[in-house]
Amino acid sequence: MKVKLRFIVTGIFLFIASDCFSQDKDFYIFLCFGQSNMEGNAKIEPQDTIVDKRFQMFETVDCPTLGRTKGNWYPAVPPLARCNTGLTPVDYFGRTLLANLPEKIKIGIINVSVAGCRIELFEKDSYQSYAAKAPSWMVNMINEYNGNPYGHLVEMAKLAKKYGVIKGVLLHQGESNPNDTLWTHKVKGIYSGLLKDLHLKPKKVPLLVGELVNADEGGKCANMNTIIAGLPNLLPNSYIISSSGCPASPDKLHFTAEGYRIIGKRYGEKMLSLLGYQATVVK
Repeated sequence: MKVKLRFIVTGIFLFIASDCFSQDKDFYIFLCFGQSNMEGNAKIEPQDTIVDKRFQMFETVDCPTLGRTKGNWYPAVPPLARCNTGLTPVDYFGRTLLANLPEKIKIGIINVSVAGCRIELFEKDSYQSYAAKAPSWMVNMINEYNGNPYGHLVEMAKLAKKYGVIKGVLLHQGESNPNDTLWTHKVKGIYSGLLKDLHLKPKKVPLLVGELVNADEGGKCANMNTIIAGLPNLLPNSYIISSSGCPASPDKLHFTAEGYRIIGKRYGEKMLSLLGYQATVVK
């Protein structure tokens, strides 16, 4: 009798525990990282602040002026990276998904990006030596992520995945790695590390990588797009998002707000196709 009672109590406990931490299979989460273009550089405009409640962001730092605390979900009203960043491709990536997915689906994003950084900042074996030589303005950003942006992204993702399912990874980086022929190998290593650390399967979690400001906009680092284009040859489940026709800011390194909206929609359209949907409505 006691044994039977023990099994019943154990069963009830497991049921309650699983209910408290059950994943919502209709909550799609995406990990985002990179440098300033992923962080968001353009000024946020009024139209960018109108957000569907189904689009959420997981705050990765404390932002008291925004009323946000690290480790909690909030409506995805920009900024979506650190507290004082700008518009990012992720803003319109999320909007594009929601405009074309069933009403029951929700979108969540986690954005850990550092302006001006080389890809080495996200490598487990390189980040410490790189951070030690980084300029003070970048060190301050790195420190907001506890000195280890990659580790911080993994930590936040582990917390967030209790609520939903990680469906993809978005990257925009390369301006600080011009002509780096090993860039694709470094990205593969980081992506593979994320999958391993978060117990994800590569076939279910594609990597979407955006081109830098295109040559048609006079992009200062446009030559790097040739190297970026080679990533799918090394990493089959990776996809390149074109920046052709995306307006650039005067520095020719960053996109304008409209440029971010366009490339963000393209990220969204590619992800929709990978999820088995066709983009017919984009807001």
